Amino acid sequence: MHVPNGHVGGHIVTMQKLDWFLAAQLALEAVRSCAMQGYSVTATVVDTTGHQQAVIKGDSVPLQSLSVSYRKAYTAYSYGLAFNMNTTSELIAAKVTGPVNGALNTIPEVLFVPGGVTLRRVSDNTVLGGIGVSGAPGGEKDEACAQAAVQKYKADFR
Repeated sequence: MHVPNGHVGGHIVTMQKLDWFLAAQLALEAVRSCAMQGYSVTATVVDTTGHQQAVIKGDSVPLQSLSVSYRKAYTAYSYGLAFNMNTTSELIAAKVTGPVNGALNTIPEVLFVPGGVTLRRVSDNTVLGGIGVSGAPGGEKDEACAQAAVQKYKADFR
């Protein structure tokens, strides 16, 4: 029998992603990092399905920070995977945002705003998800908090 796409060993698909505990630690650390600077933010971690895996919401964040942090995480994950970049800032700088009319921003859940970081396995750079932060006064501050969390736990991305 011919097996499509070269699936020789059967029809079970496995995926690599962070476990729930590490995802929660990442979100917590991003919120903590921003709180230490006086910013109340929401941090969202998405897994390799693009769904929310962990969300930590600061005490006084605006309502929209919940959806914005998710969209930054989703964009960092999906476009980081597609274009081999590590942050939403890198995607913007590389003009991955598409045509001048901003057409890619009309895709559901996509948001090209600084504050998202692609999560990668240390050993082989496999994409494991994304983290997005929203609520600080400026996307660069959000992204710095996300990066601080990634740096703290990066050794555990194995």
